[in-house]
Amino acid sequence: FTSPPRSFFMDVPDHVLYTVGSCVLAIGCVGIIGNLLVLYAFYRYSFLKTPANYFIMNLAASDFLMSATQAPVCFFNSMHKEWVLGDAGCNFYAFCGALFGITSMMTLLAISVDRYCVITKPLQSLKRSTKKRSYIIIMFVWLYSLGWSVCPLFGWSSYIPEGLMISCTWDYVSYSPSNRSYTMLLCWCVFFIPLMIIFHCYLFMFLTIRSTGSTSKRKKSSSQSIKNEWKLAKVAFVAIVVYVVSWSPYACVTLIAWAGYARVLTPYSKSVPAVIAKASAIHNPIIYAIIHPSYRYCKFTLNTLLLYSDIFEVKLIHCWIVGHFNLNYFISAWIPIFLAI
Repeated sequence: FTSPPRSFFMDVPDHVLYTVGSCVLAIGCVGIIGNLLVLYAFYRYSFLKTPANYFIMNLAASDFLMSATQAPVCFFNSMHKEWVLGDAGCNFYAFCGALFGITSMMTLLAISVDRYCVITKPLQSLKRSTKKRSYIIIMFVWLYSLGWSVCPLFGWSSYIPEGLMISCTWDYVSYSPSNRSYTMLLCWCVFFIPLMIIFHCYLFMFLTIRSTGSTSKRKKSSSQSIKNEWKLAKVAFVAIVVYVVSWSPYACVTLIAWAGYARVLTPYSKSVPAVIAKASAIHNPIIYAIIHPSYRYCKFTLNTLLLYSDIFEVKLIHCWIVGHFNLNYFISAWIPIFLAI
């Protein structure tokens, strides 16, 4: 069974393992429920199936799969206080985490580029924006993510238990040419370069909106349309910022190890950033439901509003107990996620 050198181990109190595992499970449950609601809304209402919305659907799918494959396994191992699923289980767990995590990042990149095209080149985007084109982009996103995820399975780096030994990831702690090259290229190709492209897209979207507001040559309807698209782009930008903030600590840890200082990293410093990173799967449904421009025009009951503001707290259970919870009505409350996107 592949595992890190003994120098990377330390005694961890049982209650810490139980606490971390329980937190991961709670995060996973929220991610599963929230993203399932988004997917159900997309499936239930045909008018939501626009080319741009397919990217939102793909993001929800990857986040759902991330939560479903990572949280239960991590919780199960935390109850046993070590990784108990063997080498094959470790490979599968880490492969899924890499595949779905990279897919989410690439999907956010696709959303940014799509918003960029709509705002800066509206006429061309109308001709190119088709469901077939969205399918092709989504397929490329998955193939690109798959390519990076399978590399450790074929000898370029490897998947090993990490941190508290209740989860697995690629081997970024071993100071070998294979591991260092994979870590550096992975960070650049799935994190830093996409971030630079996203920054470029939003910079030019901002400049376009600024020029639209200052010129009097544009038609009023065209100007208003672009401003509406900019509002939607800002919602996507919030989701991107939250995603980047979630994954940045993990990226810093891997780069510290890449620089040759892996021994200064404790199990806690490696596991906590991993938990924060995987928690990114719960953010997008909440973000799109709360700050989307169409949200303010919808009428909800008090219980539905409480579900939005505190979705993972006891108010959700309260709605079930008092009998005010209606599945179709609750799902309809998430429809603003997709309107005008």
